[in-house]
Amino acid sequence: MSKIINIFKIFILLNFFTASNQLTVNSQEEKTFLTLKSETVYVRQGHSFDYPIKFVYKKKNLPVKVIDTWDNFKKIQDYENNQGWIHIAKLSKKKAAINIKNNSTIFKKPTMFSKPLAKLEKGRLVLVKKCENLWCKISTGGYTGWIKKKNLWGKL
Repeated sequence: MSKIINIFKIFILLNFFTASNQLTVNSQEEKTFLTLKSETVYVRQGHSFDYPIKFVYKKKNLPVKVIDTWDNFKKIQDYENNQGWIHIAKLSKKKAAINIKNNSTIFKKPTMFSKPLAKLEKGRLVLVKKCENLWCKISTGGYTGWIKKKNLWGKL
């Protein structure tokens, strides 16, 4: 009888650890990046249209980090740590990022030994085409090339 009880205890413990592991995975999935779908997006103080507008974004494709979800609203944080709530209709899965290092170089190929094409200032918005290992292919201001992934903040 005690063997059955011990097996039952082990079974319960395994289920507990599996369930808590799934909770961790789900909370990690919520911390994803999205981008703004339109030129003007209202950020609210709370998770409904009843809350007042906190501030307004005026930049399409700006990346934001989702830090919480409530019904049809996402609590977001931008690269300057501003936070607020946005309705999901104003968010997209398009890939974009912000350059976070001053004078980042765009290269023709994903290596520092290839031809440099342009320098980017900190805060520059870039559209992300694809990423491989330590590099991302981006386009901005008429330039398309490769930049180090560590210099970008956003949806890669």
